[in-house]
Amino acid sequence: MIKPCHFLLVLFAALPSYFFVQADDETFTTLFDGSSLEGWKQSGNWVIAEDGSLFRKEKGGGISYSAAKVPDDFELQFEWKVAERTNSGVYYRPTQYEYQILDNKTHPDGKNPRTSAASLYFCMAPCCDLTKPVGEWNVGKIVAKGSVVQHWLNGQAVISFDYDDAKWKEQVGLLTKRGGNLEARGANLSLQDHGDPVWYRNIRIREIPQDEVVVAGDVAPVALGEEVLAAEKKKVEAIAKRREEASRQAAKAKK
Repeated sequence: MIKPCHFLLVLFAALPSYFFVQADDETFTTLFDGSSLEGWKQSGNWVIAEDGSLFRKEKGGGISYSAAKVPDDFELQFEWKVAERTNSGVYYRPTQYEYQILDNKTHPDGKNPRTSAASLYFCMAPCCDLTKPVGEWNVGKIVAKGSVVQHWLNGQAVISFDYDDAKWKEQVGLLTKRGGNLEARGANLSLQDHGDPVWYRNIRIREIPQDEVVVAGDVAPVALGEEVLAAEKKKVEAIAKRREEASRQAAKAKK
């Protein structure tokens, strides 16, 4: 059963309760406004479409914003849409910090909530599926302050957790097994080319000031069924074998 999300998540110490406060537009830096790719690094396979969106039209790799690093504490807003079976992602901190972009209905990753749209890929499942149909625009948002991470989708927080909280040890462990490090900082924002058409627009970011407190709200990830957990276990085992083999090969090369 999918549980409802609760999204009263941003706390200011001077106020008696939780609030989500819309930041002033002047605090945001626009990274892509539909008119220029200045500041972005790619291989030429990403173009500005007729509607002003950023479109991955062919193979060639992802696109990253090279003009500046992502602040340690930030709010990132963006819109995205997919074609049928599309898989992409927004990488915002080093290693495995990925806001999954996906067609949940037809892509195999949609079978596992932990790899579905708006998940923290292979770590934290969203509370529910709020994706719009293929071809329609979704509104995404990432809020990260210290050890608190929030993923928003179409106006609602679908993930909000503190990775230092022991109750999320299992989920954090999955990410670690993939080589992730939740304490890593200092990445360039990157949009994934996973071989599929995908569109982005209205990408903007702001640094969250030190005195703005962001807390993990009451957002529970959707429960995973036994079949999904069994398939996930096999995937984790395969990842472990690949990493062990890579380590052996690296050690052999040093001899």
